[in-house]
Formats: sequence, structure tokens, C-alpha cells
Amino acid sequence: MPAYKVPQREMRFLMNEVLDYPAHYAGLAQGSEATPDVVEAIVQECAKLCEEVVAPLYQSGDEQGCQFNAGEVTTPQGFREAYDAFVAGGWQGLSHPVEYGGQGLPISLGLIKQEMLGTANWPFSMYPGLSLGAMNTILMHGDEAQKQTYLVPLTEGRWAGTMCLTEPQCGTDLGQVKTTATPQGDGSYRLNGTKIFISSGEHDLTENIIHIVLARLPDAPKGTRGISLFIVPKFTVNADGSLGERNPVSCGALEKKMGIKASSTCVMNFDGAEGYLIGEPNKGLECMFTFMNSARIGTAIQGVGSAERAYQGALAYAKERRSMRALSGTKEREQIADSLHHHGDVRRMLLTQKVIAEGGRALLYEAAQKADFMIEGLLAGDMRTYEAWDDKLGFITPILKGCLTELGLESANIGMQVFGGHGYIREHGMEQIVRDARISTLYEGTTGIQGLDLLGRKVLLLTQGKAVRQYTRDMLKVALPLVKQPRLRRHALTVLKLAAQWNWLTVRIALKARKEREVVSTACHDFLMYSGYAALAFIWLKMAAKAAERLEQGGEQSADFYRAKLASADFYFERLLPRGKAHAQSMLKNAQSLMSTPIEHFAFD
Repeated sequence: MPAYKVPQREMRFLMNEVLDYPAHYAGLAQGSEATPDVVEAIVQECAKLCEEVVAPLYQSGDEQGCQFNAGEVTTPQGFREAYDAFVAGGWQGLSHPVEYGGQGLPISLGLIKQEMLGTANWPFSMYPGLSLGAMNTILMHGDEAQKQTYLVPLTEGRWAGTMCLTEPQCGTDLGQVKTTATPQGDGSYRLNGTKIFISSGEHDLTENIIHIVLARLPDAPKGTRGISLFIVPKFTVNADGSLGERNPVSCGALEKKMGIKASSTCVMNFDGAEGYLIGEPNKGLECMFTFMNSARIGTAIQGVGSAERAYQGALAYAKERRSMRALSGTKEREQIADSLHHHGDVRRMLLTQKVIAEGGRALLYEAAQKADFMIEGLLAGDMRTYEAWDDKLGFITPILKGCLTELGLESANIGMQVFGGHGYIREHGMEQIVRDARISTLYEGTTGIQGLDLLGRKVLLLTQGKAVRQYTRDMLKVALPLVKQPRLRRHALTVLKLAAQWNWLTVRIALKARKEREVVSTACHDFLMYSGYAALAFIWLKMAAKAAERLEQGGEQSADFYRAKLASADFYFERLLPRGKAHAQSMLKNAQSLMSTPIEHFAFD
């Protein structure tokens, strides 16, 4: 398997030039410690950990998988030592408050850390990644006693966390949750039920695991309005913070999965397990959205990580593997055949991977800045600021999760294609990336669910199109001045047209949905993917503009780096963005072609 190398030059270009992280951090109350020197040291040290300690376990972890024995789960060889090194470096609490054991740095640095860790070894990164969601949920919705009891050891990495939503009879439709929570009169509850697909539900990396669990109180209303949220520890916690008895929550089985085999995906049984309410009764789903949004952005990171890792492997192979002669003439006369990268179709595949990885990373880093502002408002008690940035981040989250995971999976498949038959063989590592990437489009809500959340909830129901208008207003603000620049005029005009078309499509769908409600469901996938391609066009315009500026004025990178960035932007606009036109046409079609066929006509005996 090709070795993973953290793309630090790409990261610095985004952080220091395109998005100006130094100025961003200087303007944050929580950013005073995130000086350029500190940020550079963090990136370099995290890159070292990921390249030298975590990445080498990726293939061996897949081969060994997790082992299950009488309710206990053992992670693959080397995982415990790698996790100990991760904790020793203070990485888990990088972006969490100092008063709860963290380092108090901006949450965007935590995302960058997660990108490196996830690209190096996604199954390994899921263990601390699930803990981050639990930490954020307790931070936002827990009382002070819960924060001191659970948040501090979670932040220090001594304990791990999970989220327990899915049950055998329900996944996305959480209104069907059957797990019960019975009050005991002393402030505690007894939980009974079964949860499935629980990532990191049981493992040997930490001394305790804190489960964040959805369950129903005895008098709860039906549906989603009757769900509450509970903290259920693997081991109960004594008043002095020491561990008590084993709680009756256990792993009943490990799921036998297509990929991410080194990540323990568990069936969890709650048999009268002791738990504690977090947040208000029957408001659990609202609290859980904190966890889910963290997980959805985390899954978008997997999309970028899959694209990056597959691209690095495919590029190295395309430079070394020789096959036939280029159609434009022999390129390497001293060799028996030309390298793969001389062939036009291989170039198409490599550049597709490149623009997906680089564009997706840029969208994530930009979203992370919004998260910084959101968290700053929360920590300052300024809920108006918090909600404003939460709305902005909430709009882009399903686009990131839905579109970037679909494109990440495409990039992983392209990596296999570049390798040809060798890509299908395990020793080369490309088929593992495909297997691991496949889950990213499914968990934390399938692509269709992300589309419904984006179009049905965020755009039509909650904002009546305002979310799109706000985002496209920023597109207009950036693109209009660039029309005057010859090198960027064509792309700037395209972005202006996209901004207008995005609004027009939104209005058209809203009007059609008044007469035919199924239009929202039948159009949501195309709307999501169109939105993703439009957002990528916007960020590629920003990167191209900065590259053009640096070519004239000089910058941190070489002139060839900036030229390559401009060429990649050209490729995106010419070769990938046209896909958006098909999605635009498809989303406006009537729902009848999908909904009018009787189910009996789908197949005949």
C-alpha cells in the first residue's frame, strides 16, 4: 500500500493564503494562542504522528479486524499503542475548553487534525472521533456536574464516547425508538433496549466508555417529540470520579461489515443500565443534533480523506506503471512503454481525484471558520451570534456530508481504475479504500436523507429559500470584481450564472411543491448534488483568484504551484461542473415518472 503523506503545502495554501487563518484567529477571542508559529507546530507534529504511527496500521488493521469474545472487543495490534500516543500528545482536547481539560484552541484546528488522522487511518480515527461528538453534546447540553464528571476525562482521552441512536426497527426514522428509560427517584434512570450499528460501542482503548443514548420516558409523547437523551457509562462513576461497578450495558455482537473492519461496530444491549438525563425531558432529538452535526461534518472529512488517499496511491502508480505509447507520440523512448500518466484518460481520472480532494478540503476549512464563530458565540453566551452562524453552518453541512462523500467514493473507485487489475488485489491497498469509503454515503444519514434535510428542511421549510439567497449573495460579492480580470473572467461569469440559477431552481421547486409535494423527495438528490457542484465552483474560483494574485505578487509557494492550481480550476470548470447541468434539468421534472408506476409493475413473475 502506498505510504500516506500529509499534503502540508495544500493545507498551508488554504490556511495562510486563501482563507487567511492568521487574521481569522487574530479576530477570535479563543484564537489568541493560535499564532502562526503554534499552528505550524501543530500541523507538523500531527502530520508526524499520522504518517509514522497511525497510517502504518491502516492495512494491518483491516486484515486483523476487531475481535469479539464474550462481550469484550479487542482492537487490532498496534491500535492501543497508537491511541496512547494520540492521548499523550493532547490531541483529543485540542479544541475544547481549558476548564474541562482541553487546550482551548479554535475548533477549526481540531477539524484539520481530524482530516490528517482520518486520511491516515479512517477506522482508527473513528474512536476519538465519536468521542468528540459526545464531548460537544455534553458541553452544549450538560449541566456543570455532568461536565465535570464526564467531559473532563473525555477531553483528556482517558474515556471514550459513542452515540446510540439506531435500533433494529429504525434508523433515520427515530420516532420509532423503543428503548425505555425508567426514573428511579434519585435522579437516575434505568435504560432497557437494543441499539445497533454503534461505532466504538465496545473496545479496549480506554478505561471507560460514555454512551449518549436516545430513549423514551414512561409518559413520553409518541414520535420524535417523545425522545429524551441520556448519559450511560460503561462503568458507573463514583462521587470522587473513580470508576465503580460495571453497568449492565454490553456488546452483544460485532457487525460483519464490508469495510472499516478495524472500527468496532457493535450491537449494544441495555439491560437496566444506569443513566442520567442530559438536557430537558422529551427534547433529546434537539440535543442529539449537536452530536449528529458533528458526525456529519466528520463524515464529510472521510469523503475528502478517501479522495486524498486514493489520489496519492493512483498518482504514484501512474508515474511508475508503463503501458503502450501515448496517442500523441512516444514520450519515453528509452523505456519499453510510456508511463500511465501520459495517457489522456488516466490524466482525466487523476485530475478528477485532485480537484475533488483539494476542492473538498477547501470547503471543509471554510466551514470550519463558520464553526469557530459559532462556538465563540456559544462560549460567550451570545446566543444570537451562535444561532446566526449555526444557521450558516447548518445549510452547508448536508452539502458537505452528502456531496463530498459521494465524490470521495467516486475518487476511491477511480483509484482502483488507475491501478487496473492490480487495484482489485488487496496487497495494493486501493480496494480497501473503496470498501472503507462506501459507508460514508450511508451512516449519519444517507445521501437521500441529506438531500431531504437540505431541500425540504433547511431551504424550503425553515428559511423559504433564504439560506440559498444568503450563500449566493456571497458568490456574487466575490465573483463580480473578478469579471474584470482576463484570466478569471470566464470562471467568474460561470459562478455568477450559478448563483442566479441556484435561486431560480429553488423558487421553481418551491412552486411545484405546492401542487405536488412529492417533488421535494424526487428532486432532493439532484438539488443536493447541484448545490455541491456549485459550492465547489465557488471555492475553486476563490483558490484560482488567490493563485493568480500570488503569481503576480509572489507568495509562500512556488510559481509552478500556483500555475497548477489555476490549471486544476480550469479542469474543474470545464470537466466536472457540467455535471451540475444534468442535475438542474432532472430536479425540475415532474414526480410522476417516479411515483406513478405501481409497485406491482416493478417486477413480474
